[in-house]
Amino acid sequence: MLRMLAVVFVSCALIGCQTSTTNGLVESSSPPEISGSAASAIAGDMVTKLAEQVGPANHTIILKPDSSPFGQALEAALKSWGYAVATDQKTDGKAEVPLAYVIDIHEGQVLVRMSTSSVELARAYQTTMSGASPTSPLSVMRRG
Repeated sequence: MLRMLAVVFVSCALIGCQTSTTNGLVESSSPPEISGSAASAIAGDMVTKLAEQVGPANHTIILKPDSSPFGQALEAALKSWGYAVATDQKTDGKAEVPLAYVIDIHEGQVLVRMSTSSVELARAYQTTMSGASPTSPLSVMRRG
């Protein structure tokens, strides 16, 4: 367990070293080899945790368009929580929350990081044919 936590934190630190950004956040990326059921399970869990951090669904979540299984699952999970989702980057300018994510596969684990301008969430998952389950505690980093 301690080794997995170390892998998650090191991976998150390395992922943060990417240079391309969107609204000050890393550009979203997800490997296509994550199944639809695993992507849905991960997106559902992470959106639940994100909602605890960013508050009620009176925000418009800004996402970069993504046709990967995770990108589609994330958009569906956000909408099911009542968030408006703008993938074309055009909104009314009220209560916008840019959201970026990075998913990486390392030693059979799926490492997920979701970032807004005020909070960053990270967690590791083990995928199965029927979904995914967390294998690490949720890491929450608040930005001042």
